[in-house]
Amino acid sequence: METNTLRAIINIKNFNKNDFDDIYPSNNEISTKNRINSVGDSLEFFIKDAYSNGFSIVNKDEHYANYFSFFGSKNHPPDAIVKHGDAIEVKKTGSFRGDIQLNSSYPKSKLFSNNPLITNACRICEDNWDEKDMVYVFGIMTGKVLESLLFLYGDCFAAESRIYEDLKDNITTYLENSNDASEFSETNEIGRLNNVDPLKITNLRIRGMWLLRNPYLIFEDYIQKNSNSDFTVCSIVLKNKFDSFPEEDKKIIIDDEDIKYKEIRIKNPNNPAQFLDAILIRYDRL
Repeated sequence: METNTLRAIINIKNFNKNDFDDIYPSNNEISTKNRINSVGDSLEFFIKDAYSNGFSIVNKDEHYANYFSFFGSKNHPPDAIVKHGDAIEVKKTGSFRGDIQLNSSYPKSKLFSNNPLITNACRICEDNWDEKDMVYVFGIMTGKVLESLLFLYGDCFAAESRIYEDLKDNITTYLENSNDASEFSETNEIGRLNNVDPLKITNLRIRGMWLLRNPYLIFEDYIQKNSNSDFTVCSIVLKNKFDSFPEEDKKIIIDDEDIKYKEIRIKNPNNPAQFLDAILIRYDRL
């Protein structure tokens, strides 16, 4: 079964609920059966439910298998992959202004199958895939209430991977060539210094902790909080990506009077002197 980000937005609007106490109560069969143990878990289930229209489904894993080729792996990107479609990364925050914690994974314009941080299960989840469009879903939560949701494609804000990899490699090279007496070893992170003390019994693991400026600030001209709305869903996607979605789904988005569709221009993440054609989709529940 096929799905995409436009279909997810339509499903969320039609579902019309954003209080996770109502959607996934702890004594609910859905919650118990699918091990929804935290607000972060709930947001990931909510996004998967949105893409698969599975909000009322009890046996979610079996239902999700119709729509996703990969369900995600703890501590490894991404959180899901749509069958023959986009990779999805879900980020929860409680603020419209604070930085977003990306941890050891820098922001990605695309997900590549040769990325050393993904699991082998992700790498082989589909035959012969090389790259996936990456959609980040940022959820603003107040307690267990989802205030705002942003589907933001990576190529709208993330530079090419070489920018981040070169920085990591430069730090690794500096550490490897330093005059420190410790032994350096390469890892999938920045590196590791071994035997740092006289007894040679202590090692130092060095990992990057990436922070992203809050996308509600990056794109504040388009996605400012609407004080009259108690729930907002937005998406920013390059126009050529929007054009690739099924005609039926595009028509629903464009024709829906409650959904704002607007052509915008955004800075090229690789060259801010240039601008890219993009599409803003916005639904405010009033």
